[in-house]
Amino acid sequence: MARWQPGSRERLQGAALDLFSQQGYDSTTVAEIAARAGVTKRTFFRHFADKRDVLFAGAGELEAVLAGAIVEAPRELAPLDAISAALAATRADSMVPRQYLRQRQTVIGASPELMERELIKFDSLTLAFADALRRREVDAVTASLEAQAGISIFRTAFARWVQSGDDEDMGPIVRDVLTQFRAAVAA
Repeated sequence: MARWQPGSRERLQGAALDLFSQQGYDSTTVAEIAARAGVTKRTFFRHFADKRDVLFAGAGELEAVLAGAIVEAPRELAPLDAISAALAATRADSMVPRQYLRQRQTVIGASPELMERELIKFDSLTLAFADALRRREVDAVTASLEAQAGISIFRTAFARWVQSGDDEDMGPIVRDVLTQFRAAVAA
């Protein structure tokens, strides 16, 4: 095994996803992931805290980007519109390939432990949205409610985006989901 090769993190992510898909999350070990990626277990733990972390890497960066976009949205936008503008600005080419995301969602959906981790990730994102709205001088209760609505819109739009054609951007999907959300609330 080579001492160091570039792209270890990406190879580990690909190897983990393939193994989770083939033999299940619970049946896959860190040693198997590392061997498939051509690295040592030690290298695995330099990049990830545990095997769950492989599937959720980058969540903190996405959270920071979206929260920053909410804060920077035009001041005249209402809170939910600021969240939607931040989500709509998310470009398909800034995310990992959709095939990876489709496979990832299948793996997560098959594991209660991973579904719990996904919910924790969304809860953290909700708190970041609420904090971003408070930085826009939105009162705490409104910020919390709008952040929770924003996460519902994000989750729905993201699920539709992942299943859409590979050339479709997130923006039109977010705007459509926001329109449907508003219609549902108005009804």
